[in-house]
Amino acid sequence: MEKDSKIYIAGHRGMVGSAIRRKLESKGFNNLLFRSSAELDLTDQQAVADFFATEKPDYVFLAAAKVGGINANNVYRGQFLYENLMMEANVIHSAYINKVKKLLFLGSSCIYPKMAEQPIQEGSLLTGPLEPTNEPYAIAKIAGIKLCETYRDQYEADFISAMPTNLYGPNDNYDLENSHVLPALIRKFHAAKVNGEPAVEIWGTGTPLREFLHVDDLATACLFLMDYYSDGQPINVGFGEDLSIKELAELVKKVVGFAGELRFNTEKPDGTPRKLMSSVRIKSLGWSPTISLEAGIQEVYQDCGQSKLVNNFCYL
Repeated sequence: MEKDSKIYIAGHRGMVGSAIRRKLESKGFNNLLFRSSAELDLTDQQAVADFFATEKPDYVFLAAAKVGGINANNVYRGQFLYENLMMEANVIHSAYINKVKKLLFLGSSCIYPKMAEQPIQEGSLLTGPLEPTNEPYAIAKIAGIKLCETYRDQYEADFISAMPTNLYGPNDNYDLENSHVLPALIRKFHAAKVNGEPAVEIWGTGTPLREFLHVDDLATACLFLMDYYSDGQPINVGFGEDLSIKELAELVKKVVGFAGELRFNTEKPDGTPRKLMSSVRIKSLGWSPTISLEAGIQEVYQDCGQSKLVNNFCYL
């Protein structure tokens, strides 16, 4: 990508899209293109087609998605499948029609089978059943991967897919009904600390293992892949280490400064037992993460500030 290349970031207000925007701007890219969902409905095929025909972007980062945690994925099953299918199909097809030089599609680690061999390699895709609670979202993401792969095969379009592990960082979602586990824990522990509560409830047994990557590390990886990766197979982007939900809760408790207890609600679902992704391929190309989990959580909590957490995230 040249500094004056026209680069469209789909989903620029979300956690991933905003991180990509910050990274591009910090590198001196000066011809960035974005539209809010109010300005451009990516589920509207004609609107997307008109946008691409008018703007003619050179490069596309497809980070727009309907996203949420285990509860949201399970409750809004039809919405997650439909909206994600429509967004990615419309953007990828219009990118092909309008001769976009390169497109990067952002997938998710949930595309892999629930019981995939650990650490999960890219070749595990479609080798077993998915985790039932997020199956619709996973199926939509798999469809996006296959669109990139088949448009590459049939039309020689330089479309690639990256599969990030669990993410956290600026512009995360702290709504307890729809957020992922890490922001939910930050909100819970902060609220408990502010209110002087004796304990914090943690969903499940605390035994599932999860891997976390700071979204700024992912943004660096996305720019890296645009320069150095061109292949039909998706490529994993992870930190390379995991920890249990209990260990994660204890780490958040430490960072927030909560003095109470952890109480595990075993009537709530655990989800996939383990999701550690193999990032051997991207690391062999020369990329590696730089932000440790504890440092990343401290940064997120400090940047938010207690008043912001209460007023804008915790809704206390």
